Amino acid sequence: MTTQARPVLDIPIFHKIYDLYKLLHSYHHCIPKAQRYTLWQKCENTTLALLEALIETSHRYGAERIQVLYIISNKLDLLKVLIRLAKDTRTIENQQYLEIQTFIQEIGKMVGGWIKSVPH
Repeated sequence: MTTQARPVLDIPIFHKIYDLYKLLHSYHHCIPKAQRYTLWQKCENTTLALLEALIETSHRYGAERIQVLYIISNKLDLLKVLIRLAKDTRTIENQQYLEIQTFIQEIGKMVGGWIKSVPH
């Protein structure tokens, strides 16, 4: 009896990153114009890159999957820095920062757990 992997679009981490992008996009109109197409666009693009890399994991196994998971982890670290920079430059409000950080922390735990569960 073989177990079939769940499609990547059905796993919780996919939905969490997807919802994070929707949240970032919902703030787009609130972002000052000077940062909307620079720093904020980079935040949105990095989140889209997370989704893209996550989809790529469904086509990888073993060591190749681990490599992609580390790429996801690195992109998530970059997003943390960009979001902190957005807060520090007053591109986003503290409440928005906290809401985004909650998503990022949850996603980070999911990625870490996935990395530990994949055979090396």
